[in-house]
Order: sequence, then C-alpha cells, then structure tokens
Amino acid sequence: MKLCVASTNPAKTGAVASALEKLGIQAEINQQEAQSGVSAQPFSIEETKAGAINRAHHVLGDCDAAIGLEGGVFELDGTLYLCNWGALVTSSGAVYVAGGAQVPLPAEIAVLLRAGEELGPVMDRYAQETGIRHHKGAIGILTAGKLNRVEMFSQIIVLLFGQWQANSD
Repeated sequence: MKLCVASTNPAKTGAVASALEKLGIQAEINQQEAQSGVSAQPFSIEETKAGAINRAHHVLGDCDAAIGLEGGVFELDGTLYLCNWGALVTSSGAVYVAGGAQVPLPAEIAVLLRAGEELGPVMDRYAQETGIRHHKGAIGILTAGKLNRVEMFSQIIVLLFGQWQANSD
C-alpha cells in the first residue's frame, strides 16, 4: 500500500509509524506538507475536522490512501478545550474521520488564543520549552506527560484504519 501523510511534523509522522506498526500494516509512506484550508489556529470542532479532511485530500495524489491530522480548540460552556481530528481519504473516494482527546485549557492559555495567538507558540512559552508541537504537544503538558501528541494521534489513526477495514469489501 502507498500511504500519503499530509505532514512532515515528527509527532504526526511518528504517530502514523506507530499506528501502522501496532496494526501490522506495511506501507510505503510519502510525507509532504499540505495546507489545511482553515485558520492557522482552528477554533471549533468543525474547523479542526475540516482541516484534517482538507489536508488528506490535498496529498492523496496517486496514493492508495492519505492521512490528514489537525489540532485545534473549541469552546464549550465558556471553557476552551483542546481537540484533535484525523481523516483518512482513499483513492476510491471514501472519507473516514475520527476525533481524539479533548481536555480543557488553562485560563491563561485560553486568553492568549482568544486574542489571536496560536497554540504551539503559546504552549512553548507556558512550558518554557521549544517545539512542543513536534513531540509531546499541548496534550503532553496538560496531562503531565501521561499522553503525548504521538500517542494521541496514533489512537486517531488506529480509529481511521479500523473504520476503513470495517467498511472494506
């Protein structure tokens, strides 16, 4: 199978590798950057999900399937939450989607996001680290390292492949 991944971010590509290994799937992987077609900081479940779908469609090309992953935030009952979505698009036109962990963001982070900043740089300052989006992610900081971005996106990818398998002829 030839699989296109709409990212060169180590957390996202590592998640794909981890999920494929867990599932016992052999694939030739083509990694490439892709535009999400949504805001740099998606601000709703719908926008985050659309970003994942758009990314997957953008890189499908001559691959058997493509994966797009997107992180964002959404508001519920006055609290801003972290959310993550994935999409798997097949060469036959099928689209599978799955969402991941959703946790509330600290108020000081929410204020900065509502003011127009992006989560990655805000989390870097909050945790006094650099490049958090490329490894542990906001989820790693918010869960004291109990779940990192690779593990979170890996779970989403397992959900995507599981749906594809369940619906295959």
